[in-house]
Amino acid sequence: MFQLKRLLIIPATVLALTVSVFAAKKDPKQVIKDPSEKPGNSTPLQFTMKDIDGKDFKLADLKGKVVMFVNVASKCGNTPQYASLEAAYEKYKDKGFMIIGVPANDFGAQEPGSDAEIKKFCTSKYNVSFKMLSKVSVVGNDKSPLYKYLTEKETAGEFAGEIEWNFTKFLVDR
Repeated sequence: MFQLKRLLIIPATVLALTVSVFAAKKDPKQVIKDPSEKPGNSTPLQFTMKDIDGKDFKLADLKGKVVMFVNVASKCGNTPQYASLEAAYEKYKDKGFMIIGVPANDFGAQEPGSDAEIKKFCTSKYNVSFKMLSKVSVVGNDKSPLYKYLTEKETAGEFAGEIEWNFTKFLVDR
């Protein structure tokens, strides 16, 4: 089964984290053959999401990679983390590391823009080249299915619990 880890980390530790992930051996027992199996044997990569351009993006295409999901916001005190996230992505993308930015306006209305505005901000201010998804909700009754999977006890186990703020990281081990 995929290992899911909730990470509340400061930007400087993103690089150290990715180094340790790539040092670990891939365990073939962790690969899910059929994501339609019961929830305990499913994977967060079973979902199809809209990307920032409104196109379908099958997370299953990331199978075999190390994936970090980060709920992001453009008007947050943590927004400068985009720079260290982009640096980590650039450094490790050729080794199978992916960052998926997930804009959300759930905390302090700090991501009020449209997808087009968010994309323009991220590329012009932080030169973000990692994958960005369309804005979704990551908490509450309208929480996206991906974030339900990442935070609910049935699928996240000991790492379950609501996200408390922007730039919470979830690392899905290959």
